[in-house]
Amino acid sequence: MLLSICIPTFNRSECLNNCLNSILISSKNCQNKFEVCVSDNNSDQNVEDIINKFKSKINIKFNKNYKNLGHGRNFLKVVSMATGKYVWTIGDDDLILPHAIGTLFKIFNSNVNLDFFFINSYNLESKFIFSFNQPFDTNNLPKKMQKYSNYQKSSQMNFFDLINPKISFDFLMGMYLLVFKKKIWDRNLDQINLQDISKPEIFSTFDNTCGYVKVISKGFSKSKVYLQAEPLSVNLKGEREWREMYDFIEIVRIPEILDIHRGNGLSFFKYHYYKNYSLRNFIPNFFKMLFNYKKSGLKYVKFRKNIIKNLIYPNCYLSVIFFLTRKIKKIFK
Repeated sequence: MLLSICIPTFNRSECLNNCLNSILISSKNCQNKFEVCVSDNNSDQNVEDIINKFKSKINIKFNKNYKNLGHGRNFLKVVSMATGKYVWTIGDDDLILPHAIGTLFKIFNSNVNLDFFFINSYNLESKFIFSFNQPFDTNNLPKKMQKYSNYQKSSQMNFFDLINPKISFDFLMGMYLLVFKKKIWDRNLDQINLQDISKPEIFSTFDNTCGYVKVISKGFSKSKVYLQAEPLSVNLKGEREWREMYDFIEIVRIPEILDIHRGNGLSFFKYHYYKNYSLRNFIPNFFKMLFNYKKSGLKYVKFRKNIIKNLIYPNCYLSVIFFLTRKIKKIFK
């Protein structure tokens, strides 16, 4: 088996229905065999009915956790189910394009020496999808959609070339963009702090937010990688239950991702240049977190690490000017 598409899911049965339907549509344009792995984190909804609807049409492995293990542990679980050489991790609220699987196999065949692939995606408001009959037919997607990355050229590059806001503004936090060799993932699972990833409070630690970045960065830091500039998936906006914590993610977790990459070989200059970039909304976001302190993730901020150490970067102070400039432009528009 060359490819495993891995989907962690929890209480989003309507989204999962559309996600699996998009895979079914794409499978009809591809002759290659692949598997789909779904791990349900003990949803209240009847996910089994959706799985059974597609099981006779595509090769699906299904797991239901006996209790909610948290997002991080469920992510590890679904990847552990994979038997494919390569794993593509996508969210239950993502869609893949009708030609995506066939294109991905062509990419594999043209880059047999590579272990890691960055697959660009489109962004789309979820309300568009749910304005159609369900499950959604991906042949009805808009002709023009916003791209996650505006990088124009598909090409091979070094792993740390991907750590660039022009390619990945969150520095590989988006799991739906990642395709990687399973055996290298397995060899580097010791990067995960099992105690931290098991904490039930959402995003309370780095590991239960995006611990997979630690595995990816360590395992593939010395690898040649392939960037697929033309998107093969659609990332839906509007289905994230953690929207109120985005300010926290942007000024705390994303800068911490750069710390991980620096520890695995990201150059001194790029680290500090991108760290400054990642703090471009620092003060406005911090004040928004203060005003919404019960839900914003403020209690997970480590004052010395996430505040004091970042004050050396100019964008911490310029972020106020950037914020006011955007507001003034909006008024004039």
